[in-house]
Amino acid sequence: MKIAVASGKGGTGKTTVAINLALSAQQPLQLLDCDVEEPNAHLFLKTTPIHQQIVTIPVPKIDETRCDGCGLCSQFCAFNALVSFGTTPVFEPEMCHGCGGCMRVCPKEAIREIEKRVGIIETSKSGNITLVQGRLDIGVALAPPLIHAVKKEARSDLIIMDAPPGTSCPVIATLREVDFVVLVTEPTPFSLNDLKLAIDVVREIGLSFGVVINRACENDNLVRPYCQTEKIQILAEIPDDRRIAESYAKGIPIIEALPEYKNLFVNLLHKISEAA
Repeated sequence: MKIAVASGKGGTGKTTVAINLALSAQQPLQLLDCDVEEPNAHLFLKTTPIHQQIVTIPVPKIDETRCDGCGLCSQFCAFNALVSFGTTPVFEPEMCHGCGGCMRVCPKEAIREIEKRVGIIETSKSGNITLVQGRLDIGVALAPPLIHAVKKEARSDLIIMDAPPGTSCPVIATLREVDFVVLVTEPTPFSLNDLKLAIDVVREIGLSFGVVINRACENDNLVRPYCQTEKIQILAEIPDDRRIAESYAKGIPIIEALPEYKNLFVNLLHKISEAA
């Protein structure tokens, strides 16, 4: 089963839920940190490194002696990585998605592909958890190719993915082909607004999902009423407990610092299994 933990905005507790959910599982699993621009799952787990691999994407290399400036490659490129004005195209590597189409439409076979590094994948072990995290290279603009590479490492029966925040392309790349999405939110106007955006995305993709309310309070007149109106299952509520914030600041998972919360995450995993 593949579970993605996502949120409409950053700072809601997405990584907190993913880490503690993984630690609560009574079986070997993989935790994929797909927030490749700022991976942080390793900060909460005492891991032993296993291996590291470089991730690349193919980008065009133009042979100026064969190019006649026809501009077909420029016309084909939907991302304007190639621009031609009747001369050899100008190539902007940061806009290239590595689709290979320019090479295929070139009538002079003046384009070949070379590999461009975009980041690395780091694999490590912590107890029953195998942590796989992508780390995007500085200056690289496109996260989805690295996220796809991280997801290709998924081999376990139980896989938990810590998605990037927001609702942009990296989130879509993470959510595709998962069995269930846990949307983490808070009882604030900003979080509710972004939760609605995230729900729109998940529904558009056609995925099963539920909501976890972090920093939950008794007088929540925002998220609970919305979920009731929309008939969205609230999977769990994590109390607004200062001790949780203190343990997070120290890099200690909730269930290790406060064992009384372990049942909350065990029940959360059970509800996800039933709903998926």
